Amino acid sequence: MTAPVGVACARCGTARTAGEDPARALAWAADRDDGGLRWLCPDCARQHVRDIEAKLPAEYW
Repeated sequence: MTAPVGVACARCGTARTAGEDPARALAWAADRDDGGLRWLCPDCARQHVRDIEAKLPAEYW
């Protein structure tokens, strides 16, 4: 699943743009939290990969 254009990162607010590098566009991570879908940009996803994999609540990162 690729992040839709115009989506913003839930951590830092970076927006995905239409002209973004295709490899970077595929690196966006989707996370279901409290019944909602939120997106993390590649930088935030990379920074918090251990927290995400451990299923820690976002308040702990």
